[in-house]
Amino acid sequence: MSKSILIKTSIPGPESLKFVKDRDRYVASALGGSLSPCYIAKGEGAIVTDVDGNRFIDLTGGWGCLMVGHAHPKVVQAVKEQVENFTHTDFTAVPYNSYVELCKKLAELAPGKSEKSACLFNSGAEAIENAVKIARAATGRAGIIVFDNAFHGRTLLTMTMTHKSMPYKYKYGPFAPEVYRLPYPNTYRPSIDIKDLETIMTNVVNPETVAAMVIEPMQGEGGFNIPVDGFLEHIRALCDKYGILMVTDEIQCGVGRTGKFFAIEHWNIEPDIICLAKSLGSGLPLSAVILKKEITGSFPGGTIGGTYVGNPLCCKAALQVLKIIEEENLLDRAVEVGQQLKSRFMDMRSKYEIVGDVRGMGAMVAIELVKDRAAKTPAPDKVSAVIDYCVKHGVLVPSAGINKNVLRILVSPVITDDQLQEALDVIDNALALVSE
Repeated sequence: MSKSILIKTSIPGPESLKFVKDRDRYVASALGGSLSPCYIAKGEGAIVTDVDGNRFIDLTGGWGCLMVGHAHPKVVQAVKEQVENFTHTDFTAVPYNSYVELCKKLAELAPGKSEKSACLFNSGAEAIENAVKIARAATGRAGIIVFDNAFHGRTLLTMTMTHKSMPYKYKYGPFAPEVYRLPYPNTYRPSIDIKDLETIMTNVVNPETVAAMVIEPMQGEGGFNIPVDGFLEHIRALCDKYGILMVTDEIQCGVGRTGKFFAIEHWNIEPDIICLAKSLGSGLPLSAVILKKEITGSFPGGTIGGTYVGNPLCCKAALQVLKIIEEENLLDRAVEVGQQLKSRFMDMRSKYEIVGDVRGMGAMVAIELVKDRAAKTPAPDKVSAVIDYCVKHGVLVPSAGINKNVLRILVSPVITDDQLQEALDVIDNALALVSE
């Protein structure tokens, strides 16, 4: 097996270190540090090469934005061609067909029999904000229900909807009103019996005042949590009972990462509104809100939008992403990658007591590290040590979870089997070291 990892210098190397002084001086410190201390020069597929010539296997996928990998040639070519024609008009000034074509494809891909329409935005947070706006206008209600461990963004509203306080909320309040939180029983920490959810909900908020329930079918930043059997179906039933719109946040788990284009397809549920971002634009700033067409049928024109939303470069990139997923069978490949990940992670669990759980769907797989398997006590220090070891040995792997004790894999399914196994060997070695 040929090696993809190549470490030529200390980490970070001398060329990367040249940027540290200016970063400290000119980049706002509140942004925080980076998972990798090395500065990228080139990305290709699942490989990142830094400015010192060090080569890493990238399991972060740009925080889940690179379903088709770094610099896919078809995406690059589409963007180049678009730049040569025009970079911007604003669709509501001078329209362009790529916006229409992308909305058409997303509407046709969306699950369920209802007729769909779509609108485009810049970021995941913008998609969630607009889904909430739409839900409130459509229902005439103000309340929004979210769930434990959720992450929906960093704007005022989406920061409020996000569960974790530090670092996302810090001292950034006061927060948006009319946001209510319910438990999210997952397979590792069930927390509640789903039959009690309606009682819990009605004790928290009058459901007749709730516009939408916003839920991640599989949680991302919250720890790659998978809901217990029947939970999402129960949410759908409660929404139907009380006239609440079901909004699925597929910003991290959508666009094929779980082995289906929309994660909610695993449960055969039709949401009222679906939010996409991240991999949709292959790293370019693009998000989408896909909804039952009847929801906004009576809205006045101009009530949603924005100057840069659905930028033509991003639309062209997204159209290529959809083609690549189909032509390269990346949904099936995501399942294959996930099977390899789970197999190796289960082997690691059998060897290392600190591995408390292995979970995931498709190529979206994680391991949770704990101090005690019975008590499930989080071990964030072990995760930090594993990440540090991996970076120094050529693998970039991110963490997740409300307690920062989950190692998550967001690699593109275009990764080769050899590259994947090479990266997993490094993670295995890291776990062996921190388990001593």
